[in-house]
Amino acid sequence: MTLPSDLNRELAPIRALLEETTTMVLATRMPDGTPRATPVFFATDESLRLIFLSDPQSVHSRNLTASPHASAAMYPEEGDWRRLRGVQMTGRARVLDGAEADAARRTYARRFPFVAELASAMAATRICAFTPSWVRLIDNRRGFGFQQEWSLA
Repeated sequence: MTLPSDLNRELAPIRALLEETTTMVLATRMPDGTPRATPVFFATDESLRLIFLSDPQSVHSRNLTASPHASAAMYPEEGDWRRLRGVQMTGRARVLDGAEADAARRTYARRFPFVAELASAMAATRICAFTPSWVRLIDNRRGFGFQQEWSLA
């Protein structure tokens, strides 16, 4: 799925921030309902999905199997509150398979070429996609507390 061109232009600041940030904090729900935050590397595809790898035995992977609802946050490291910026998202995550998984692995490998050296580790992981339904940009460079939101549902 590709986004409409006008929405794609609106989301340019989001895409730019995602390009300079390699790690997202993925929040999933534990069986008792408490949140669980996990940092993972990610790549982005043309539809703004966040592609990531997951060990099937990891806590976040088991959480996503039980409930695909998740949130994500990405932010470049910053020491000055006046320059603080980031992206918050809510949506759903799922394991990819078949041709969709192959394409996602290629997207991930383009962003992180080192995975070519980890063939056995890669074979043991699942490739997943987080699809956002809501996105918020936070950018204090535009004024303290600046926020802009999009609903993608």
